[in-house]
Amino acid sequence: MSTTTRLTSSAADQAPSTAAPRKARRRGEQSPGARLATHGVLVVASLIALFPVAWLVFLSLGPDKDDYLHPGRIFGKMTLDNYVFVLQETRFFDWLTSTLVVSLGTTVIGVLVAATTGYAVSRMRFPGYKKFMWVLLMTQMFPIAVLIVPMYQILSELQLIDSYLGLVLVYCSTAVPYCAWLLKGYFDTIPFEIDEAGRVDGLTPFGTFARLILPLAKPGLAVAAFYSFITAFGEVAFASTFMLSDTKYTFAVGLQSFVSEHDAQRQYMAATAVLVAVPVSAFFYLVQKNLVTGLTAGGTKG
Repeated sequence: MSTTTRLTSSAADQAPSTAAPRKARRRGEQSPGARLATHGVLVVASLIALFPVAWLVFLSLGPDKDDYLHPGRIFGKMTLDNYVFVLQETRFFDWLTSTLVVSLGTTVIGVLVAATTGYAVSRMRFPGYKKFMWVLLMTQMFPIAVLIVPMYQILSELQLIDSYLGLVLVYCSTAVPYCAWLLKGYFDTIPFEIDEAGRVDGLTPFGTFARLILPLAKPGLAVAAFYSFITAFGEVAFASTFMLSDTKYTFAVGLQSFVSEHDAQRQYMAATAVLVAVPVSAFFYLVQKNLVTGLTAGGTKG
């Protein structure tokens, strides 16, 4: 009996273990708990980012100007009358035309000037090229209140007051310095051998820039274009000072027409703000593929 017991025990000890080995975690792989926490933080951050937009859309559906004080009452009387009023009874489409003309004009001219400036400083070593970039940076130090008066005098002498071109040039003076710095850093990441290959193939410096460098710089150009567009789209001080005709108001200035000394039609402001967000969202959708790449590129060289 004891011999049988020992044989059985020995066989059991020698039998291979059937328990599955624990799978080793790869480097960089998160545990289920860590993934759950990450997704939870992202969900909360998304809700925080989307809440103001959703709240604005909700308030725009209230028919009364004081509904923002009692938002719970909006549920029983939601309506699109505010949007109908803004589209039919205001100069919304005039504001839209002015805003697009100024914003797109600033984007095209600003990006063109900034790209050529950034490329020249990145590739050419002319006397004072470093000081030139610092001068561009110094132009960002002056507040708008200081710049309005001299800019008004300059535009008045050039007879550009109440003109789209004058406002575009003013916005370019703000957008070009930043975009030039941005694109200069991006051009520094493009190998100089590409320029040399262009010269070997018989391209002029401008031909090399237009045919070889710009296609590689699309992410940086997308960021510069987005910054220029947003700068012109939402600016108030310059637009309200230099544009005198109500038909040439931009959206940012047109919104002020809903606020008077004794009254504020906040329901129309909310509806207009929602409509204003549509062009910006469309422009962001067009450039979003290159936006993140352009924001992160050029950060290691300067």
